[in-house]
Amino acid sequence: MQVKMKFLDRYLTLWIFLAMIVGVSIGYFFPQVSRINEGLTIGTTNIPLAIGLILMMYPPLAKVNYSLLPRALKDKKAISASLILNWVIGTVLMFILAVIFLRNDPEYMSGVILIGLARCIAMVIVWNDLAKGNREYAALLVALNSIFQILTYSFFVWLFINVLPQKLGLAEFDINVSMKDVTQSVLIYLGIPFLMGFLSRYVLVKIKGENWFNRKYIPVISPITLYALLLTIVLMFSLKGDMILELPMDVVKVAIPLSIYFISMFFISFFLCRALKIPYEKNASISFTAAGNNFELAIAVGIAVFGIHSPQAFVGVIGPLVEVPILILLVKASLWLKKKYY
Repeated sequence: MQVKMKFLDRYLTLWIFLAMIVGVSIGYFFPQVSRINEGLTIGTTNIPLAIGLILMMYPPLAKVNYSLLPRALKDKKAISASLILNWVIGTVLMFILAVIFLRNDPEYMSGVILIGLARCIAMVIVWNDLAKGNREYAALLVALNSIFQILTYSFFVWLFINVLPQKLGLAEFDINVSMKDVTQSVLIYLGIPFLMGFLSRYVLVKIKGENWFNRKYIPVISPITLYALLLTIVLMFSLKGDMILELPMDVVKVAIPLSIYFISMFFISFFLCRALKIPYEKNASISFTAAGNNFELAIAVGIAVFGIHSPQAFVGVIGPLVEVPILILLVKASLWLKKKYY
């Protein structure tokens, strides 16, 4: 199972491309799928999609051992650096890049902002392991970011999408997001899997032991995230068959600010932590946590708040498409920097 998981991780960009093609093909050759899907929608919530998104979020949240948090908080220097990088520098940088590159495309701009506000809690463990970072410390940062996201994501979306663009006089940007809608989405798509993950860890560790949970249960549920992501993409693009001709340029348009963001955040984090004399193993964990994003949450909120056909939801799908190959290259950069500076 572990080999299979690595295989999926390694070629995730390819699988996403294939999922898009399969989805568009289904939408083009079988238009009745769209009508069937509409029948499975209650209000603004599409039931198959909601199930897929919750399943997508469950494994990474089940992996987190929240009981270790007090130990992480003792290292005030490293934790402070991580919090500032994730919740100040990262969010502001993505907002600036979205304004620079997409201010004339407000829907795409807001979609990119949603990604910037969703801090990484899933794939960071993979990148950290490949870069020989401290796995336990990466897990602690994931736990911290998970709690911060539940408590602050709604507020940050309101601030960066409703307030700041108006204060900056971005006339082209006239999108308003209901804080209530975002809060509801976060509670459903992050709160439910958070509760499922917390309870499953608590109950199963008590019954079967932590060794069984980490070595047997986690490897079985881990691939669910990627399977659910790919199925979500197939479903989304089965309803977007008419976008196929516009797709390539739209992908490039969104990929530029995302690429700059991932690369910039990694190097800003790495050299800041080096200046603070933080050991490499912790530096790698902090840097990859800061560079990555929780595209699952961005997709979920984009769909729930703006709709499954929305450009915001489309941008959420482009996120992992861009992130995966860049983070693989950054793993190699991290190992090279380790030799050079450590």
